[in-house]
Amino acid sequence: MILLSPAARHLESLVARGDLSAGGIAEIEAASWALIRSGEAEAAIESLERLCASAGGVATLWWLLGVALHDAQRHEEALSAMARAVEAAPADLRGAVGMAQLRYETGRPAAADFQLLLARSPGNDEVARNLAGALVAEGFVDAAETVLVDRLAAQPGWADGHMRLATLRQTRGQADFDRGYRDATQSRPQDFALRMAWFQLLAKAQRWSEARSVLAAAGRHFGERPAIIASRLYLTSEAGDADDHADLFAGSSLGDPGLGICRVRHALKWGRPDEALWVAAAFDGTASEPYFWPYRSLAWRLLADPRAEWLDRPDRLIASFALGLDARELAELGELLRGLHGMAAPYLDQSVRGGTQTDRPLLFRHDPIIRRTRAAIAEMVRGYVDALPVSESGHPLLAQPRVELRFAGSWSVRLRGQGFHTSHTHPAGWLSSALYVALPQDPGPSPAGWLQFGAAPPQLGLDLAPYREIEPIAGTLVLFPSTMWHGTMPFADGERLTIAFDVARPRR
Repeated sequence: MILLSPAARHLESLVARGDLSAGGIAEIEAASWALIRSGEAEAAIESLERLCASAGGVATLWWLLGVALHDAQRHEEALSAMARAVEAAPADLRGAVGMAQLRYETGRPAAADFQLLLARSPGNDEVARNLAGALVAEGFVDAAETVLVDRLAAQPGWADGHMRLATLRQTRGQADFDRGYRDATQSRPQDFALRMAWFQLLAKAQRWSEARSVLAAAGRHFGERPAIIASRLYLTSEAGDADDHADLFAGSSLGDPGLGICRVRHALKWGRPDEALWVAAAFDGTASEPYFWPYRSLAWRLLADPRAEWLDRPDRLIASFALGLDARELAELGELLRGLHGMAAPYLDQSVRGGTQTDRPLLFRHDPIIRRTRAAIAEMVRGYVDALPVSESGHPLLAQPRVELRFAGSWSVRLRGQGFHTSHTHPAGWLSSALYVALPQDPGPSPAGWLQFGAAPPQLGLDLAPYREIEPIAGTLVLFPSTMWHGTMPFADGERLTIAFDVARPRR
């Protein structure tokens, strides 16, 4: 017997009532959204499928079904439902937008769809952004840049557009990728958020001198606002200052998680792991708690605290699996992936050095080889989760429910000779991964190109050796907790082609 939640029972009662008036459909929509937002999309799907089968051509119901299927990561079915919504109500933008977005996410051509939508809804920033993304995916990079430039000329305060344009220019290898911010701040001198976004972009690029100049100009123009003070502390923590300046952090509030991470990193860098743990503890039970677990691991290791082993368990929680793809399938997969690596440089906030990383959710593509790969991955993830140790209260991996498994992101990385990943974590995920598709024939002496676990990020200067290294083998999937520090060693020459993904923290 399947026990339904109160929200699922409510939607069932609305379906049974069969009221398809405007008011009745509004109630069904509200009940469906309540289920989707609570992580019960599958329950909404069951009810909506029955209703769509009986109600025929009600566009809102097909659109809701598409939204629920998308949340459940059943993208091909969602695309079919959105097509029915468009068929039932061609003038309704919701179905058309949903269909274009699903075409984009599944690796289908979508630029023409977004172009038509932008003509119908010229003030829609989201459609303009997605049009630019679709144009890039289809190889029309100049056209994508033009879309963003023209849009920003009309709406110079469009913050997301500035970020997208700078990112596009940076991944094209343009040294002055931030010029849009420079020009916009001259025309909008009172736009504080725009100036701070420019600072954040430069800081992310580790262009410290330019970041300091932008921040100093913001301070002169706007005074000592909290965001400026916090950004100055960030520079103190991250820009390689030769002095500790611990006094600058003493009066800062512990309410800001970004500033909290700065304080933790600064304390670790200057040999105060106890202080790092004290700061991290202030965020226990908050939505930001997962971001502090990796730093707790470092602090505990520095203090020889057994809780580091309790958290990471490298011998138990890191696991390798042969995915089951044969040489022909790996070659087919590699050929498809190479075609997706069209950028000249990696994104600024990624761990990639000497290579590129793809955009869009890779594992939702419609290509048959990707669908076979995803099915094999899902089977391995399910086996890994089912074999985990028993639930332990307080543990970021083991305390979570284990029924729902959803991808939080998926991408491919292509490294060239001397390429590597810096040590990093994925705390927004629950499980993380590396799937080896193609490897260099002669990477160099071991451990060249190997995956390392436990090495601290080099910026912190900590004397902590990796506690496990894994040799890459084509066709092998490695799974590990998202809070675990990991990176790779450079290799001599050739190509290292991988797929990676995060499994989302379960919602129930």
